[in-house]
Amino acid sequence: MAQASPKSTSAKSVTTEAEATEIPAGKPKKKMLIIAGVALLLLIAGGGAAAYFFMHQPGNNPTVAKKEDLAPPVFLPLDNFTVNLSPDEGDKYLQVTLTLQVSDEKDADTIKAHMPQVRDRILLLLSNQKASDLLTEAGKNQLTKEIISTTNKPFDPAGDPQKVSGVFFTSFIIQ
Repeated sequence: MAQASPKSTSAKSVTTEAEATEIPAGKPKKKMLIIAGVALLLLIAGGGAAAYFFMHQPGNNPTVAKKEDLAPPVFLPLDNFTVNLSPDEGDKYLQVTLTLQVSDEKDADTIKAHMPQVRDRILLLLSNQKASDLLTEAGKNQLTKEIISTTNKPFDPAGDPQKVSGVFFTSFIIQ
């Protein structure tokens, strides 16, 4: 019954044609934007990966070189020391066994070559201690510092000092 007027049909066809031309024109733009975005992301990821591999080569890493340069510490055990302590509240004696930590084999060899002097220095230092001072952790830590200081002194007037970096008590008895 109702017939469409030619005007309304042509208006519909004009809008349908316009919509049809807009849709295909919009799809290639979207596709192009998506492709460009993906290509940009791939380019950034590739550049980041290349930078990572070039910057992190084993030869260019200074922390790896520092770790390789560090030699393990050298430990030098000393014979047992037994000394009378300074009078405090009666006769007391100290029996102690020490291990010295030195920086390298050269210093260990120097200390071994001068072992009588090393033992003499440590014996004199130990015999001047009081039992009450050595019973505390702070007293033992102070003794450690003094042993390091006395063993690092050069053996010859023109000689270089040793590099004793630690003293470890492997036995410590006060009676």
